[in-house]
Amino acid sequence: MIFVIDMSLWQQQAALRIHDRIAAPGRLSGKVAIVTGGAQGFGLGIASIIHREGASVVIADINVQAAEEAAHSLGERAVSVCCDVSNEESVAKLMQRTVEIFGGIDLLISNAGIVRAGSLETLEKQDFDLVTGVNYTAFFLCAKYASAIMRAQSAADPNWTGDIVTVNSKSGLEGSNKNYAYAGSKFGCIGLVQSFALELCPYRIKVNAVCPGNYLDGPLWSDPEKGLFVSYLKAGKIPGATTVEDVRRYYEAKVPMNRGCMPEDVTRAILYAVEQQYETGQALPVTGGQVMLN
Repeated sequence: MIFVIDMSLWQQQAALRIHDRIAAPGRLSGKVAIVTGGAQGFGLGIASIIHREGASVVIADINVQAAEEAAHSLGERAVSVCCDVSNEESVAKLMQRTVEIFGGIDLLISNAGIVRAGSLETLEKQDFDLVTGVNYTAFFLCAKYASAIMRAQSAADPNWTGDIVTVNSKSGLEGSNKNYAYAGSKFGCIGLVQSFALELCPYRIKVNAVCPGNYLDGPLWSDPEKGLFVSYLKAGKIPGATTVEDVRRYYEAKVPMNRGCMPEDVTRAILYAVEQQYETGQALPVTGGQVMLN
């Protein structure tokens, strides 16, 4: 069955309430932002910083309890919305709920992501499909429904501008051994970024990607059961590695700045993407020098 939803009511509400924003001190004062996967890791760090910079923030995450706790910790101008970013109806309802609460959408940060590592011999199709659905298809869905609201705001106010920023990866700029499902999804997202940028530019909506290096201290890497250190060790991704610490040291040694990427690094790149007025369709590395643009 094909899922169909009429966004016209929410577009009308967003257009009518475009000046109904909560002003707060900071570089993003008056902006309404959605952060998918905002309950932990990079997402939580990004949400915290942009909230501090004056944005009203919707923390969208499938982990309801963690999202509620995150929003509560931020206080006023922060709410949680349960969302499965790989499900079209769930994404559409996220955009509707954001308009209901804050009156529109000015900044979409598509951050939710998942990793399943493995060789061609060992990785199962269901895992490949899961990674593709959460990392690639979900970005399409979020951009589709957020831009519907944004286009209405653009028509209502000639001075309005909007941004869609996807938190990509250095693995979207170069291949990743025995991690092709993740790298492929991230490469694909950069193609979407460039294509969406061309389509949405007439509506004053910029679309960019930031491509972080490894957040070695975040749960994606350090979770003792599902983290990448454990996953890569089991997959035999790092030759000669026999412990989790071997895997960590291997990745630390690859960074010229000798540390992993942090949420503050990623958020500075996002703020740049929002504040600059003459770049769209770009993929900005935030890798400590590990990956550089040609």
